[in-house]
Amino acid sequence: MQTGVKTPEQIQAMREGGKLLATIYDGLKKQVHAGVSELELDAWVEKEIARLGAIATYKTSEVNFPNVICISTNDKIVHGVPTDYVLEKGDVVSFDLVITYKGMKTDSAFTMIVDEVPSGIKKHLLNVTERSLMAGIDAIHGPVHTGDIGAAVEAVLTKGKLGIVRELVGHGVGLEMHMPPEIPNYGKKGSGVLLKPGDTIAIEPMAMLGREHIKTGSDGWTFRTKDGSLAAHFEHTVLITETGAEILTTL
Repeated sequence: MQTGVKTPEQIQAMREGGKLLATIYDGLKKQVHAGVSELELDAWVEKEIARLGAIATYKTSEVNFPNVICISTNDKIVHGVPTDYVLEKGDVVSFDLVITYKGMKTDSAFTMIVDEVPSGIKKHLLNVTERSLMAGIDAIHGPVHTGDIGAAVEAVLTKGKLGIVRELVGHGVGLEMHMPPEIPNYGKKGSGVLLKPGDTIAIEPMAMLGREHIKTGSDGWTFRTKDGSLAAHFEHTVLITETGAEILTTL
């Protein structure tokens, strides 16, 4: 099952788009501070997307999300609709963005703490979740089963004693935002779909400090932890190569 990305031109467009996405994130991190609202950050990202000549995928008919970026604060896991909530020092905030460039989509997410050097349990949450993403990427040595990636992610999150979000998964990406196959953040080595060189996927571990139960918010988009515990989300768009993986959403 191919994720639909086959031509060198399409892959190059994703490389370029991925760098633009990473550039937006590099600037966004400097905008995040106590006293700024989620809607102000959304507006800043919208201007940057336009300035760089890309398209905000979330606001297209493919998705119909109300804003250009998902902002999920504290117990929100993913798909947070930006509101007029004003960030406070110590908030754990996740950003998830998809842009379209030259017809191709790239997808990436990160979590940070507002105006604080990560420490204690918050540092543990962020570090382990990000490490699980890199473990999933490191499991790719050329053709790879989705179960190999999921098993690598799961091993790190389990060792770190974090709750794994099992209802939401990574996915193929490129021609569309969400394409087959699904990339769960758990799995068994050697199981699942075999990914081949030229495939592009979004690996995106989501984890929480509490129990593995989630709920949907009243806006119909936002997923939260059921017990109110803090959550984190990290994601990269990755190209499967003959010998490994190339992270596309990085500078």
